[in-house]
Amino acid sequence: MGTRRFRLNLLIVGISVLFLPSILAAETHHLDWTELLQQYVQDGVVDYRGMKKDEARLDRYLEYLQDTDPTQLEKDDQLAFYINGYNAYTVKLILDNFDKGQPPKSIRKIGGLFSSPWDISFAVLGGQTYSLDNIEHDIVRVQFKEPRIHFAVNCASQSCPRLISEAYEGEMIDRQLEQSTKKFLMDSNHNYLKGDTLFVSSLFKWYKEDFNNDPVSFFLAHSSPTFQERLKESGKVKLKYLDYDWSLNGKNK
Repeated sequence: MGTRRFRLNLLIVGISVLFLPSILAAETHHLDWTELLQQYVQDGVVDYRGMKKDEARLDRYLEYLQDTDPTQLEKDDQLAFYINGYNAYTVKLILDNFDKGQPPKSIRKIGGLFSSPWDISFAVLGGQTYSLDNIEHDIVRVQFKEPRIHFAVNCASQSCPRLISEAYEGEMIDRQLEQSTKKFLMDSNHNYLKGDTLFVSSLFKWYKEDFNNDPVSFFLAHSSPTFQERLKESGKVKLKYLDYDWSLNGKNK
C-alpha cells in the first residue's frame, strides 16, 4: 500500500513539474504588464515618456501575447488576454509614434489620409496579425457578447474609460469589468444626470446595439444605488450624448 501511494505521489509531482514552466511563464508575463501599468499609469493618466524608456519590458510582454495560443485558454482567460492585448498594443502604437521625444497629441494623429490608427495591422496575438479594430469588433464583441468590455479596452484618449493599473485576469475578470464599468458610469466627466436628462458618453451611441439601444437600463443595472434611485425618480429620462475628447490620456510633462 505504501509503495503504491509513493508511486502515485511521484506521478502527481511529475505532472506538476511538467506543467509548472508554462504556468510560471504565464504569471511572469502578466506580471510584466501589471508592473508596467502600476509604474506608469495613475488614475488613468499614462506616463508615455516613462513607458518609452521602459519599452523593452513592454516588448517582452508583447512577445508573450504573440507566442500564446488563445484558443487553448479558458473563456475568461481568453477575454482577459484580448483586453490586455488591445490595451498593450494601443500603448505600443503611441510609443511607436513619438516625435522628437514626445508622444502624439492624439491617437487620431496616427495613420494616413485614408486610414485610421485602428485600421493598422500590427498587433500579433497567437501568431496572427490584427488591427485594433479586428481585436475589438471581430473578436471580442462577436465572441464574448459582453457590453462591459467597452469600459475595459482603452483608446488612449481623455474621453475613454480609464486604463486601470493592473492586467485583467481570467479569474478576476467579472469583478474587474464591473469595477471599471461602475467607475466610468459614475465619472461626471463622462456621464451625469441633470433634471430628467441623462448625459452619456458617445460610446452608448456608437455601440448602441451592445447596450440594446437602452443606456438607461444599463445604468440601472451597473451604476451606484444612489444614482439608480435618482434615475427612477426622474421618471421618463431623456438622453443626450456628450462630445468625445480625443486628446491623449497622457501626462502633460
